[in-house]
Amino acid sequence: MSGFHEVRFPLRVALGASGGPVRRTDIVNLSNGRESRNQRWRDSRRSYEAGSGVKSVADLYAVLEFFEARGGQLYGFRFRDPVDWKSCGPGQAISASDQQIGVGDGATSAFSLTKTYADAAGGWERRITKPVAGTVVVSVGGVAKAATSFTVDTTTGIVTFAEGQVPTAGQIVRAGFEFDVAVRFDTDRIEINLAHFDAGRIPAIPLTEVLA
Repeated sequence: MSGFHEVRFPLRVALGASGGPVRRTDIVNLSNGRESRNQRWRDSRRSYEAGSGVKSVADLYAVLEFFEARGGQLYGFRFRDPVDWKSCGPGQAISASDQQIGVGDGATSAFSLTKTYADAAGGWERRITKPVAGTVVVSVGGVAKAATSFTVDTTTGIVTFAEGQVPTAGQIVRAGFEFDVAVRFDTDRIEINLAHFDAGRIPAIPLTEVLA
């Protein structure tokens, strides 16, 4: 991904942020009272407001420094979603069986990390492009693989099996992982308010997801 810095937004500020997925749907009201709905975006796009996470002057300065280092909106960066940041649900431990990322055919050695959101009525598969280094675990055919049997590109989310470790035909490939969201600042201006000597705030720090 061009125009991207592989650094993470200050975690202590991110944990106090608000936001989540955004979708675009066209809704047309018909003359008979019914409506027609059309999905404009195939995938959702995350949007966050990180201003609420600033609790101290130290936080304020950390955001100011980070903003300047990114050139405002110029460069994207990593951001940890305060709720959705791993292959399993909140409060659960990551395991090598969390998410199915492919089925072996005896030849394919590279698989993209994905996370599926689904219930009985439908689902959506999200591509994970920014896994956290050292957190990815993989299983093939229900058997956990040693870390030496595969490599992970933490800038793209591609898992590549080593020679001799390629999944055979029909074997289910699964993975567990932590991940960040690729975002950028959605403003070229940071407004600082130093409310007290030892406390400050930034009223708005809008962030928007950058899709690969």
